Amino acid sequence: MTLVSLALVVSALQASVGSSTAAQAAAPQNPTPRNFRIEVLAANDLGMHCMDREFSVFSILPPFNVVRAQVVQPTDTSKPKILDDSLIEVTYQAVTDPHGSRNSTSLGKTDFWQHVQGLFGASLPPGMGLTGLWMPADAATPGPQAMSYDAATKSWVAAGIPITPLDDAGQTNTYPLLRVVARWKASHKPLAYLDVVVPVAQETDCSNCHKTGGMAASGGSIGWSNDPDLEIQTKLNVLKLHDFKQGTALESAQPVLCASCHYSPALDLAGQGPQGSQVGHVYFSAAMHEYHGQLVDGSGNPVFPKNGTANQTCYQCHPGAITQCARGAMKTGGMECLNCHGDMLSVGGAYPLLPGGSIDGTNDGHPRRPWVDLPRCQSCHTGDALNHLSGTGFVLAADGIRLKQAFKTGDLSASAILATNKRFAENTNKLYRFSAGHGNVSCENCHGSTHAEWPNADPLANDNVAATQLQGHSGVLIECSTCHLPNTLPAQTMNGPHGMHVVADQRFYWDEHGHEDLYEHNPNSCKTCHGANLNGTALSRAAANRTFVTKEGTFHATKGQPIGCNLCHSKP
Repeated sequence: MTLVSLALVVSALQASVGSSTAAQAAAPQNPTPRNFRIEVLAANDLGMHCMDREFSVFSILPPFNVVRAQVVQPTDTSKPKILDDSLIEVTYQAVTDPHGSRNSTSLGKTDFWQHVQGLFGASLPPGMGLTGLWMPADAATPGPQAMSYDAATKSWVAAGIPITPLDDAGQTNTYPLLRVVARWKASHKPLAYLDVVVPVAQETDCSNCHKTGGMAASGGSIGWSNDPDLEIQTKLNVLKLHDFKQGTALESAQPVLCASCHYSPALDLAGQGPQGSQVGHVYFSAAMHEYHGQLVDGSGNPVFPKNGTANQTCYQCHPGAITQCARGAMKTGGMECLNCHGDMLSVGGAYPLLPGGSIDGTNDGHPRRPWVDLPRCQSCHTGDALNHLSGTGFVLAADGIRLKQAFKTGDLSASAILATNKRFAENTNKLYRFSAGHGNVSCENCHGSTHAEWPNADPLANDNVAATQLQGHSGVLIECSTCHLPNTLPAQTMNGPHGMHVVADQRFYWDEHGHEDLYEHNPNSCKTCHGANLNGTALSRAAANRTFVTKEGTFHATKGQPIGCNLCHSKP
């Protein structure tokens, strides 16, 4: 976004927030009907947002977090309603997490507002984010803050919450919680809430190489910085080196917004594409990943090893060595950044994408578009137990169903695999974080945020709070009772998410028209998840400790146990 258009966005949002507050003050009261139950589903969009620790020298990313929420009302039919803004409003507010940490304010925790005019050309009151949002305690009217309704996705959005990783006690917490609350629009009376992680880290760092004396800041004719603050020292050295190599004068133009010359979609809030001085310069991703991916050290070895671990490559600069950016189910399964994104040169777009490699097919044969041509769920979850991709170039996981690499071996571009079996695919031409599935519910609202997909292996992690509040245990939302009233679903339905049957419904195990009848009419409907031999697979693992009351007796399964026919009776 250009600085002018950013200023216009902020001005417009300030005006809209003011008018909304005035309207709310005069709103009549609204009673809550009897038997009115709703659920709030919500998630942060990326699993981790990064921001600079200081902004006086240059900036890569400002404080800017995104939360999306949907409000679901169970009904007497099998189809719950996704409510809109005709009666409901949604807000976010501070909440203390299970560990006693609370993050309600950003004032005094960052120097962002001292430099926002020079960086972004925006005159912001201290505490206001780039899109007009506030932390709850910093707003002109402290307390719950309004989220905007997006009719296209049937969701409420808070895009640009200026949260920092320091809590109100001054302690670092990179996984703070905010409470998302659904309220009556007229009375503002709370109806339901969900506590979601709004992650943020300041670990983005160039000091490993660019601190004075490091491999990129030693010798030569450049007067390297001796600033006692390592972050400022490192940043000054980066500007000095850029001026020396590119003939620029950035050191005398502080503070510098890197994206003012090197376009980044992450900062293009208006979706305009490269503008002004960005035209003719490489994108920021290429300037970082492709350029640095080609560098070698004094011994001729790559600075970032081609097949190196995350600690040797991505976590040299990105959060990860301390802050766990990737910390969800894929991390638990042994996946690293490389398995999905490829190496530095792949990420930087050094090689043309293969057919089907771009998210919508329009960029096949061209360099990867940052923040657009990304890995897909279907690239590893290519199908079910009976129909999935395998063969030359595919890296199968130990379960023999899923893949452990989102691109084929030998593909330098790391083009995301496009599955033919769409059971676990995102919406056509859309990324996971923008896709919706069962009943138009956002994928992230059921599975968790990108990079932090439920469950987090740490049972005490804040990431697990939301799922536990919704269904009583961590992990992907799988309990039908989260959104459906008891006995409103047909016992034999296979219309659940990804073609699932009802879960934790005794009718399915006991009723003669339950799973037995279902198998007799369509055996493969069971085998797709329970396996060709019906002994159970990774796709049929119990999401929680279960007790099954059947005609043959009562049986138990522990969380994570693959469920097969032989748990309760002989196989058909």
